[in-house]
Amino acid sequence: MALRDELLKSIWHAFTALDVDRSGKVSKSQLKVLSHNLCTVMKIPHDPVALEEHFKDDDEGPVSNQGYMPYLNKFILDKVSDNFDQQDFNRMCWTLCSRKNLDQSKLIISNDDAFKVWCIFNFLAEDRYPLVIITEEIEYFLRKLTDAMGGSWVEERFEDYRLHLNARQQNLSVWELIGLVGSGHFSKGMDRQSLSMGINEVYQELILDVLKQGYMMKKGHKRKNWTERWFVLKPSSISYYVGEDLVEKKGDIQLDGSCCVEAMQDKEGKKCLFLIKSQKSFEISASDKKKKQEWIQAIQTCVTLLRQGRPAPHREARQKRREQRLKQQAEQEELELRMKELQMANEAKQVELENMRKVLEEATANAAEEEQRRLQTQTELQDRYRMDLEREKMVRLQMEEQVAQKSTELEQYLQRVRELEDMYRQLEDALEDERRARQDEEEVRRLQARLLEEESSKRAELEQVHLRQQKAISETEAEKEELQRERREKEEALEEAMRQLEGLEEERKGALEQYQMVMKKLEDATNNTKTWKHKVAKQEGLLRLIQPGAKGQRLITNWGPAAFSDAELSLREKKWQEMKSQD
Repeated sequence: MALRDELLKSIWHAFTALDVDRSGKVSKSQLKVLSHNLCTVMKIPHDPVALEEHFKDDDEGPVSNQGYMPYLNKFILDKVSDNFDQQDFNRMCWTLCSRKNLDQSKLIISNDDAFKVWCIFNFLAEDRYPLVIITEEIEYFLRKLTDAMGGSWVEERFEDYRLHLNARQQNLSVWELIGLVGSGHFSKGMDRQSLSMGINEVYQELILDVLKQGYMMKKGHKRKNWTERWFVLKPSSISYYVGEDLVEKKGDIQLDGSCCVEAMQDKEGKKCLFLIKSQKSFEISASDKKKKQEWIQAIQTCVTLLRQGRPAPHREARQKRREQRLKQQAEQEELELRMKELQMANEAKQVELENMRKVLEEATANAAEEEQRRLQTQTELQDRYRMDLEREKMVRLQMEEQVAQKSTELEQYLQRVRELEDMYRQLEDALEDERRARQDEEEVRRLQARLLEEESSKRAELEQVHLRQQKAISETEAEKEELQRERREKEEALEEAMRQLEGLEEERKGALEQYQMVMKKLEDATNNTKTWKHKVAKQEGLLRLIQPGAKGQRLITNWGPAAFSDAELSLREKKWQEMKSQD
């Protein structure tokens, strides 16, 4: 938040306090006093003539807020600088507005605590007028106040209050916030001193930008002695006082982006030491390691913020919360706009549906009238059709009588026609029988002549066939005798081959038995040789026997050892197959 915005909030409270009848206007004399006080507190030279010149056209009546703002901006706020005490400025504005609006008898907090809550309200209030604080910032302030008092936050209690607040409104004015804190609703179980200390701690953090404070030992630059001081850490400086009442300041340590802080080893009987390097070096001793680490971390955070040009953490957090609310508000407005567009489209659709409904109703009415006319026409047509049916029925009865009479006459005529037709058919059948008899006679004659011719030709053919059969029979008997002779020869050759095969089989079995006997003798000889070799080696030691040489591989077939080769076997099988096929 810019300095101008902060000053405007306090001035707004003072201006509204001067607006007794709440009309938004204040008399010129009161504005002169207000302007003089503002210039005095902010150390700006006051020019009463400029105020007279600014409002010279309205000397008689009061001066409006809209008319005072250009003067305030041009002659006061544009000239302001940060060389004045902002607390004095706030107290002056607080004095003007608290006399009219604050009822001290209903509060458990002092006037000074109420002033601090008023300053906190200005810090957390929205940038719109009249100034209010929303529910989110109320919760933020009450949480910090509860933590500062050392209490525990009760979520249910605030939710009940949120529901009550939303039912009535969603924000509070500064006097309602002071009444809420001063009534002790959210500080039950806490005494007034704890509440006052909590308000003061929150005030120092949010308004005075105090990030950390506490007692520590500091080493002097001249006498090098160690003295206890009350240190107050702000974003750009560390001030140290004689006591926590802040009455007597002993010095400042200015911080910038080039400063650094680092831990030190224990020495001179001092523990938990750390060094701050600024324009000068300051040796500090904390009470314990935890306090030492907290101070080092807090100072490093300040240096980092100075290097990055960022504001204090609570101011940055407030800005982020406001940006988030603005974003949510924009999204809500966009959603409302879309809902409005959808509603308009829905209304247009409803109008269109209503028009369609009216058209359908008119069409339904026309259809009903048309249906009524159609039913009436149908009734008339049914009556006419009924009369036509009755006339048709009478005509049909007359026609049936005539048809019955005509049918009787026609039946008699048809009976005579059928009798004549029967007679004609009988005559035609007789003529057809005569014609067929003559044709049958002619065919029989032709058949007899043909049969005689065929009989003579068949007799000649039979004689030739008989001659050929006689010749073939003589030739067949000669061939039969030749075939029987060849068959007998083949059977004799087959029997001879079978006898040879049986002999070969017996020879193969004998050779196999002989081979087994030889192998048995060879095995016995081998075992005997091994035995004698063992004995000779045992007796003579180094004597080496001469062993028989290696033998070539003997031919062993499936017919026994050395019976005959595979080629001979296949040749014999081939000959045997040929002999069998000749038979």
